[in-house]
Amino acid sequence: MSSTEQDLSYLRDIVRNHSAMVLDPSRDHLFETKLYHLMRSENLGTLGQLVQSLRMRSSPHMERSIAEAMTINETSFFRDLRPFCLMESELLPRLIANRRRERHLRFWSAACSSGQEAYSLAMLLLDKFPELTTWRVEIVGTDLSAEMVERANAGKYLRIEVNRGLPARYLLSYFDKGEDDWTIKPHVRRLCSFQQRNLCAAPWLFERYDGILLRNVLFYFSDETRRRLLTRVHQMLAPDGFLFLGASEQASLPELWKPVLSDRACYHVPVPQR
Repeated sequence: MSSTEQDLSYLRDIVRNHSAMVLDPSRDHLFETKLYHLMRSENLGTLGQLVQSLRMRSSPHMERSIAEAMTINETSFFRDLRPFCLMESELLPRLIANRRRERHLRFWSAACSSGQEAYSLAMLLLDKFPELTTWRVEIVGTDLSAEMVERANAGKYLRIEVNRGLPARYLLSYFDKGEDDWTIKPHVRRLCSFQQRNLCAAPWLFERYDGILLRNVLFYFSDETRRRLLTRVHQMLAPDGFLFLGASEQASLPELWKPVLSDRACYHVPVPQR
């Protein structure tokens, strides 16, 4: 094992101790990139220097920062448009028809990062399903990083962020322009709430969701962590709900999840349990 591999193994152990997340060593090249800005802020040039600093001086704050940096999920507005198209054309109309008595919908954006996915769903609901303005609609975003949750709650985005994937008419309809940024309008923000939460830590309060977006997260984790997380998510999804994973991810638990292929995207539905 090279010195770099040893350093990354040490850092993965820190993440496991702080978050219960067991990261996949085959993704080490991604983790090294994620730590770059943290090392720069600490005036450290290499992973070896970062690990040496931690070995010489225990720093819970630094260890927490490492865990958050290594698990931050890249995001953008309407990232991979196909799931949003499928929700608009098929999944949301079906859910709305099934919930006309309760008039209540709940969605979960897991590993939400700085909130673009949750706000994208909120804008889609407001634009395409105006009848939901009289319903109770909740979109919950969660992330391990306190910094990302704070950013999501603020709802402020730089020009480069709103220029990535966001239709121009959505920008004009659902954002207020500031001097150097754009801020989500209050009626959009009211649909969304954001919490700091560890996907892999137990216990969780029991919550039921109609749709769950767990995209581009699983491939960072070990097989056992994926299995544990997908089992927990199965318990939280309504029987007629839907789960979206990343385009290259699969819920490889056939006893719990059934993949559904469409011309636009793949989603998963829960297999009923006896």
